[in-house]
Amino acid sequence: MSGVRALAAQDISAVASLFQRVFRKSTQAAPASLVDYIRHFYFDAPGIGDGIHSLVHVDDAGQVSGFIGVHALPMTCEGRQLRAAICGSLMVTDPEKDPLAGARLLKAFLDGPQDLSFSESANDISNRLWTRLGGAVLTQNSLDWIRVIQPASFVLDVGAHRIPFASAFRAITRGVDTIWRKRLNPKKLNWSAVPVGGTGPKALETREINSAQFAALLPAFTTDYVLKPDWETWWLDRVLADAENKPELGPLVLATVTTRSGMEVGAFAYYAKAGAIGRVLQLLAKPGQAGPVIDCLIDHAAARGLSGLRGRLQPSFLDPMILRRIVFMPSGATVVHSRDAALLKAAIAGPAFLNGLAGEEWSRLIGGTFA
Repeated sequence: MSGVRALAAQDISAVASLFQRVFRKSTQAAPASLVDYIRHFYFDAPGIGDGIHSLVHVDDAGQVSGFIGVHALPMTCEGRQLRAAICGSLMVTDPEKDPLAGARLLKAFLDGPQDLSFSESANDISNRLWTRLGGAVLTQNSLDWIRVIQPASFVLDVGAHRIPFASAFRAITRGVDTIWRKRLNPKKLNWSAVPVGGTGPKALETREINSAQFAALLPAFTTDYVLKPDWETWWLDRVLADAENKPELGPLVLATVTTRSGMEVGAFAYYAKAGAIGRVLQLLAKPGQAGPVIDCLIDHAAARGLSGLRGRLQPSFLDPMILRRIVFMPSGATVVHSRDAALLKAAIAGPAFLNGLAGEEWSRLIGGTFA
């Protein structure tokens, strides 16, 4: 008889094969490195247990026919200690044959003992399931923001997977971009590009730092959030170690933004593959400093030769982004659920520190290499 149960060690190879087929669009066998990482990320991860598990759907023959990946995250809400669970990688072998398998997996997850459940990657179908089961969509957290830095290179990077031999045109696009950016007025914002030399505030300094230094900054930059992670140092070390191992996205750049006197006003983490659109993993800013920190991020990425930046919106950055020629587009929805009405209301009203390092985007399953 088909049903849902907790992920067991003997299921991991089948789950890796399903992930390889559904998300990596490959008919080849799942490599051993992917099997090992799924075990590391979903089975051996800290916080898993006491009712919080990844789940598998099995068919009548007892074979794995679906999966929902779950990892735990300690959080606080106005000082209250919480157990939160983040879900991702919802996948089904044959949704046409068993259209309710995904719904069974999600319902079983939401029925777990965690105080709060959320995801930052719900598609349209999952989104509807979450809301039918009492969850809510965080609209602003569900938007991606995009800033063009070098327009010709940006267009080439967007079409790189569709244009044969796209890399052969990179030298040409770089030349076009340089000519265009030199013609721009540095005192005027432009939708199409960032001027050579940037537009950021000269009174602030950007300095690259290591992962331990970045982790040490997080408590100071999350104090004003009602709902936020309750990270321990070893937990953040694990997250950042995984985040740094994504060769498909380029090196992870961690940086702090300070005044000339050394006061820290912001920080950021982004992937810096030269010529590509860099993925921003995390933006941090003190109150009133979001705009200048965004400027410093854009200038830093431009100096590294990126064609653009893309990241998930944090609502506190919305207004300054609108003023900086940044465009927005819908992405996977950020959805939350709790049986505690007051907690759900707090998550919706915010401010809530979700997504990025407090989500699943740091995982090697997004942008990692497995061979």
